[in-house]
Formats: sequence, C-alpha cells, structure tokens
Amino acid sequence: MRMASSSVLCLAIAWLLIMMMATSALSQSDENATVLDTNRRPVQYGLEYYIKPAITDSGGRFTLINRNSSCPSYVGQLNTDLGEGLPVTFMPHAGEDKVVRVNRDFRVAFSAATTCVQSTLWKVGNRDPKSGRRLIVTGRALSRRDYSNFFRFVETQFEGIYNIRWCPTEVCPTCRFDCGFVGGLRENGKILEALDGFVLPVVFEKRT
Repeated sequence: MRMASSSVLCLAIAWLLIMMMATSALSQSDENATVLDTNRRPVQYGLEYYIKPAITDSGGRFTLINRNSSCPSYVGQLNTDLGEGLPVTFMPHAGEDKVVRVNRDFRVAFSAATTCVQSTLWKVGNRDPKSGRRLIVTGRALSRRDYSNFFRFVETQFEGIYNIRWCPTEVCPTCRFDCGFVGGLRENGKILEALDGFVLPVVFEKRT
C-alpha cells in the first residue's frame, strides 16, 4: 500500500511539474507573440505601416492633426476611411528585436515632415482641462526620465486586431504609471487620439 501510494504521489508531482512548465511556456509565448499586419505577416521595425480602426464608423487612418493652428501637431485620424493618412514606423526599446511584439515597449513616429519643424514621435501630453483626457501629441521626451514616448500593443480576442496602450513598464519596471489605452476624441469636427476614454481597436496595413 505504501509503495502504491508513493508511486501515485510521484506521478502526481511529475504531472504537476509538467503542467507548470507548460503553463509557463504558454505564458512566455503569449507575452512574446508577434504583432501581425492585415496580411497576417509580422509587423517589422523600420518598415512603414498605416494604422486604421478595426471597426467601422470610427474614423479613418491615423494622421497628423493641427488642433488649434499652433504647435505641436497632434496624433489623430481622418474623418473618413477614404483618405490615405500618414504611415508610421516603429522603433523598439529592446534593440535586438526585428519584429514588433505584444506588450513590449517601442516608439512610433509618422513618416512625414510638419510645419512645426519638430519630431513626429508620438508622445503622451498633459491632461486636457476640457475633456479630462491626455491627448497624444508629437515631440521628443523632455528628459531621460520622461517615458512619454513609449507605447505598446495589446492583443484583443481577435487575431490581427490590437489596442494601443501607454504603460512603459518595460522601460522602467520600478516606475508607477497612470496607464491608459488610446482611443478617439471628437473635437470641432476633428478626431484626436487620447488616453482615458473610449478604446479604439486597430489594425496595421503595410505601405506598398
């Protein structure tokens, strides 16, 4: 009886270890999943992509928006899905990566010049007093401890569709951030991107 009980216990422990290893491997795989474009191909750093809503009636492709005839330029969307928009490129925080992965920090910039003569890097701005939301502007970080330029993609339940999140915990694991997802904010006939509100699922079209 003791030998049988010991054998059962050993088998149970072995099974538990196998399950723990499998769960760990699955978690690691999910964490390192590759972001896919609309052709189900990996999104690569350095190449140009258009970002557009994955759902209808949510505006068109992402572009630069002149909010109030002054600098900086804002990240926003075309009002219609008929326009071309502006392509973006991604730059990894982890320099060894060649493809964009979910839940990994990166910087994103429009492949365009602006009348503001400044960087087109995306950046989380200050909270807007009217809407209470943090608008996505363009420009470089103000210091080495300013992590406002880093974003990441989060998977949804649908393959190839993602949410954009600001939560640069890979860049600064010990920091505490007021994290938020990116979504549209309609203002005076324009669509701006901002945190702290409606979350906009997006897809990526490779520029040909």
